[in-house]
Amino acid sequence: MHDYFLMIIAAIFVNNIVLAQYLGNCPFLGCSKELGVSIGMGLAVVFVTVMSTAFTWLIQDSFLVPLGLGYLQTIAFILVIAALVQFVEMFLKKVIPPLYRSLGIFLPLITTNCAVLGIAIMVQRKEYDLIQSVVFAAASGLGFLLALVLMAGIRERFEISRIPHKLQGTAIGLVMAGLMSMAFFAFKGMIS
Repeated sequence: MHDYFLMIIAAIFVNNIVLAQYLGNCPFLGCSKELGVSIGMGLAVVFVTVMSTAFTWLIQDSFLVPLGLGYLQTIAFILVIAALVQFVEMFLKKVIPPLYRSLGIFLPLITTNCAVLGIAIMVQRKEYDLIQSVVFAAASGLGFLLALVLMAGIRERFEISRIPHKLQGTAIGLVMAGLMSMAFFAFKGMIS
């Protein structure tokens, strides 16, 4: 139990997929302008990350490794992620149309979100079992959600703040992402 707790804390704070691993920056910067959109995108990424990690672990363990097809790992993983994103897209379009419209192009881009693929590959490299893989994926997804929500909160404050003209838009977003990365780096001492 202690190992799982450390894994969760490390994935959310210490090795945050966006702020420490620098994966998934496109949706991080693109969907962090409004809090509601950030929460919706973060939850979609958490769902896709957990499900894709579970499926890709099973595919790797049951088919690719036993058949000596490990070189097809990336292609197989992308196909699984793409199928899950299509499911999420259809679900949101039917159940929550305003969120579907507000996510826009970033929802199908989850398919190519390197954070989702990176997590699926990381669990293979760390040789986690299925339960560890799902826990790690959920924690990493929650770390992505946390970073996204924090950035959205900060960027909403930008609307009422005086920001120099040269820093407005993406520039101030990148500056804030760098500052957030440094702040999260302070958690490094929690896990040895």
